[in-house]
Amino acid sequence: MQRRNSERELASRWETEAVAAAKAQAAERVRVDAGAAGEPERRAREEQAMDPAPAQPRATEEGDARVLPRPLPTLTVSKPKPAPARGLWTHGKPRSKGRNCKRSSGRRSDEYRSQRPVTVDSSKARTSLDALKISIRQLKWKEFPFGRRLPCDIYWHGVSFHDSDIFSGQVNKFPGMTEMVRKITLSRAVRIMQNLFPEEYNFYPRSWILPDEFQLFVAQVRMVKDGDPSWKPTFIVKPDGGCQGDGIYLIKDPSDIRLAGTLQSRPAVVQEYICKPLLIDKLKFDIRLYVLLKSLDPLEIYIAKDGLSRFCTEPYQEPSSKNLHHIFMHLTNYSLNIHSGNFVHSDSTSTGSKRTFSSILCRLSSKGVDIKKVWSDIISLVIKTVIALTPELKVFYQSDIPAGRPGPTCFQILGFDILLMKNLKPVLLEVNANPSMRIEHEQELSPGVFENVPSLVDEEVKVAVIRDTLRLMDPLKKKRESQSQQLEKPLAAKEAPDSERAIASGGNAYSEAHLPSICLKQVFPKYAKQFNYLRLVDRMANLFIRFLGIKGSMKLGPTGFRTFIRNCKLSSSSLSMAAVDILYIDITRRWNSMTLDQRESGMCLQAFIEAFFYLAQRKFKMLPLHEQVASLIDLCEYHLSLLDEKRLVCGRSGTLGGRPPDIGSPQEATPAAPLAESNLPPCTDKHSHPRHALS
Repeated sequence: MQRRNSERELASRWETEAVAAAKAQAAERVRVDAGAAGEPERRAREEQAMDPAPAQPRATEEGDARVLPRPLPTLTVSKPKPAPARGLWTHGKPRSKGRNCKRSSGRRSDEYRSQRPVTVDSSKARTSLDALKISIRQLKWKEFPFGRRLPCDIYWHGVSFHDSDIFSGQVNKFPGMTEMVRKITLSRAVRIMQNLFPEEYNFYPRSWILPDEFQLFVAQVRMVKDGDPSWKPTFIVKPDGGCQGDGIYLIKDPSDIRLAGTLQSRPAVVQEYICKPLLIDKLKFDIRLYVLLKSLDPLEIYIAKDGLSRFCTEPYQEPSSKNLHHIFMHLTNYSLNIHSGNFVHSDSTSTGSKRTFSSILCRLSSKGVDIKKVWSDIISLVIKTVIALTPELKVFYQSDIPAGRPGPTCFQILGFDILLMKNLKPVLLEVNANPSMRIEHEQELSPGVFENVPSLVDEEVKVAVIRDTLRLMDPLKKKRESQSQQLEKPLAAKEAPDSERAIASGGNAYSEAHLPSICLKQVFPKYAKQFNYLRLVDRMANLFIRFLGIKGSMKLGPTGFRTFIRNCKLSSSSLSMAAVDILYIDITRRWNSMTLDQRESGMCLQAFIEAFFYLAQRKFKMLPLHEQVASLIDLCEYHLSLLDEKRLVCGRSGTLGGRPPDIGSPQEATPAAPLAESNLPPCTDKHSHPRHALS
């Protein structure tokens, strides 16, 4: 009996071990086979996890109304089946099936990635948040209102370029733009262009910087009054860092300027006041136009086809001692006039204290005004102003995002404030780096109680500007277009039906079909031939950046300036290197005393431009200033191109000989600025270009 029980226990144990061994072998075979067949699934899951596009269930939970792309097909491994007989195992078919699955999964993964929505980080959008949300919703893109751990395609900031931890994507601010459009910096940049091209830049009122140029302002006004006693000018004083009309006032005489301690702590600009503006309904108004700086190098400029017209709330009269302090008569700032009892809120685009610019143009057109000429003059004003700003913007850009280091690309919407004179000539008032994108206004329900009310006029203009800016900056647009072209070729060969052609025409084609045409019109490089002759300061900035030497620096040291003089062959018997050092010290010391930022010593770009003007006037004495400067730029670029060619030859021979070439100082080793028009003779006049209407 005991022997029988022991045999049964032994048989049961063998049976258990045999079953376990069989299961282990079967599991091992399935694992090996499933590893080949399931590799695409694992990769697809990893790609899907890395892909920024949200999964379908999450989009449903978040209430996202966009059409979601079809999810990736997943490969399922069937439950282990009993292993076939050893001689009956077929290796070819399952492995062939696995390879085909892998190719199919890769194609669909690429298709899924091309159809994913563009991601936008709106965590720092601030006042433009509402208009941005509407724009993203219309585009069916993906918004991250609280930021995101993974990189986004576009980062939308409300104030300035201030994040140093963004290494990819696109940011809607340029470094240095806020500083460049401040009233003093803008006046200096335009003044440089007025010295070179006075007739081309007569759209900006004559300006003086206070307190540095107060004595010059007093002397020039006295001189003009002595020559013409009937001249009774009016001037407007604008604080440098002021906004929304804060601190602006009008004066009739330089002695009326408020000097008591305010100018030292808060510098200002004083300008000639435009006394004869164009009036509508007896009211003064200005124009807010939105300009997109899409790229700095190469330069790309777009102008919105519509803007806003902001009206004063008191009938206009020419300035006099009686009405000089009537801000609702003379200042068009919306933030001031909204507090007037005469301010009219209207949902109509052609009535009220804020209207669309297109409604003003229609009204002028009905009176026989040549609207194309008005637009042509405005486009010319915008292009010339941006050309004046870009040289120093390049210096800021290379300082914050040096070449060779990871960083985002930049774009920015600017607000141009323009006044039309009675003769319809446009005048530039100022440029705003952060134009208001609010689409609501405050309405006073009772004394001291305000409520935010939607503004249909603001929404119509501003949402279109933001939405179409995003469309132009769409980082996936080129990828979708290239993939759609590749898909259309085989479909065209097979004569696929229209439904399949629509699917193959691009992942974003269906989403833009319901959108209106883009409201932003390209004006540069479209009209580049007519304005490239104005870009002399831009070429000077390229020379300045070349000799900075240290990446991230914005000021030129004495060694860099000496290297510039030596490499460009500008020293001579009449201009020794000792005289060059004195020139550097004098100009640098004067400009450093005028700037508040003393964190970095050296020669700033504007000081370099002054030194360049001095050298050009010494070398080419019998030419107008702009031809003197152009000739010196050509000469410098010519000598630098010869130096670059020589280094290239020495570099090749040094590499072949096993000995590195002698490239001079580190400042000389920086990349060369592109050679432009260096083959022209120094005195060739290449600045006479025909002018055409800009429609």
